[in-house]
Amino acid sequence: MRDAVTSLIKNYDVAGRYFDRNAIDSLKSYFESGTARVQAAAVINGNAAALVKQAGSKLFEEQPELIRPGGNAYTTRRYAACLRDMDYYLRYASYALVAGNMNVLDERVLQGLRETYNSLGVPISPTVFGIQILKEMVKAQVAAAGIADTSFVDEPFDYMTRELSEKDI
Repeated sequence: MRDAVTSLIKNYDVAGRYFDRNAIDSLKSYFESGTARVQAAAVINGNAAALVKQAGSKLFEEQPELIRPGGNAYTTRRYAACLRDMDYYLRYASYALVAGNMNVLDERVLQGLRETYNSLGVPISPTVFGIQILKEMVKAQVAAAGIADTSFVDEPFDYMTRELSEKDI
């Protein structure tokens, strides 16, 4: 897993270049947002179970067909698997928030996930919707914790939804 700093250093090292103004600005921005990133991770950590439970409730309220007979979250086992996956997305989003880099999402969450879900018949659209619900709930709690600019919270959640969403080939 890489963070924003090691990724930047690696890119400049591979190119055999010294840091330029863009690199310095990128590092400055990352370090200036560091405290907020750690605070956001603490908010997620302290509220993870409630966030997942509330996001699951909202998802099933908005898409009740998922928990009806024949739905993908019908049966206790499938329902629990859905909440477990939402917890994974939330946990790894918190790692990516602190790192300021989405690499951990590719390595630990997204590689092969679409193919796995497709082979198991798990619909992608509700998954994407659930991730967006988590994002909005996290942003609200981070803002309630006193962090004025919550825009950085969008990045890992939007990255996951973008990577999971259907793409034109």
